[in-house]
Amino acid sequence: MTLPVVKIGVVGLGNIGQLHLKYVSEMANVELVGVCDVDQERANRYAEMYNAKAYPSPSELLAHSGLDVVIIAVPHYDHPAIAIEAFERGIHVMCEKPIAVHVNDANRMIQAYEAAKLNHPGLQFAIMFQERTLPFYAKLKEIVASGELGQLTRATWIHTKWFRSQAYYNSGGWRATWAGEGGGILTNQCPHTLDMYQWLFGLPSLISGHAHIGKYHDIEVEDEVTAYLEHANGMVGHLIVTTAELPGTNRLEIVGDLGKLILENGKLLHFKYPQPLLAFSRETDQHFATWTLEPEEVDVDTTIPTGHEVVTRRLVDRLLGQDVELIAEGPEGLGAVTLANGIMLSSFEKRPVAVPIDGDAYQAHLEEKIQTSTFVKQVLTAPVVVSDMSASFGSNNG
Repeated sequence: MTLPVVKIGVVGLGNIGQLHLKYVSEMANVELVGVCDVDQERANRYAEMYNAKAYPSPSELLAHSGLDVVIIAVPHYDHPAIAIEAFERGIHVMCEKPIAVHVNDANRMIQAYEAAKLNHPGLQFAIMFQERTLPFYAKLKEIVASGELGQLTRATWIHTKWFRSQAYYNSGGWRATWAGEGGGILTNQCPHTLDMYQWLFGLPSLISGHAHIGKYHDIEVEDEVTAYLEHANGMVGHLIVTTAELPGTNRLEIVGDLGKLILENGKLLHFKYPQPLLAFSRETDQHFATWTLEPEEVDVDTTIPTGHEVVTRRLVDRLLGQDVELIAEGPEGLGAVTLANGIMLSSFEKRPVAVPIDGDAYQAHLEEKIQTSTFVKQVLTAPVVVSDMSASFGSNNG
């Protein structure tokens, strides 16, 4: 018996698009039927390499390739238009992060998806948040969701393992510009971190952001950000990110009434409190106190499959009729964009902003940045070939 085949097309053949081509071409029950890129010579080359057909535009690919799923791996501003056209045609979408540059476009995509499902009830929309598959993050999600930490009081994430050189920023005319990318570290490097934060803790109710524009690089967007996040349940969050540290740090502390988790350097440590901390603070007659606690190292299975292929495989399996959950439903992408936009809006206006944020206000700031930009981008004339993208992705080290 011949198993059914899911036909996939890829739009955007840069570094990430090429990664998608490689694993899609090797997946069982999948056929790569078409590719598309603004560079037609590149599209032709990869089409020949992977025995697919090159199309001159996303619309041509969507209309004539016979694909079931389109993987969108183009610059961020173009995500909404391609996704919305695919939805209208009843084509399933796997969108690279971020879902969009700003919340207004993200909401347009989600609304188009919901509308299209009226005519195409089985329509699927997934987003490429592959870091949700990483074992340490999955274990964090399990522990936090279980309530084992009790009432959460603080989450502090120092994530500075995002080093990018000036050569990286010069490798593409669209990179690190308001018009081409719509932002810097929050839009490009940190969508996974922002998604992980809201996946673990939900969205805050109030955001205070401090973003530094081109502090360490010759760019017009942010390369260092500190944010303070207040949640309705009383928890506070801190986020510190930059593309200008070597060696970088990736340390996440999660503190609750019943214990504390620390994830760093491939170890997840769990400090279990002898009694609820908040009650102890209220009831003890000690003016000063300390607990000497030995943390337990949480056992984490680091052999499980992770990465982009796992996310796409889950979508393919669902389309083949299996009862499986997607790693991330497309509409969940709104959370990371809300955090990114909220941090920048707070920084632009030098005040805390409430969530849901004012999407029109943020879009107005963004459009003003684009219209008034006098930045002259330096672009390398020789093509940059990135053969190993692993340094750009999260790892099992947390």
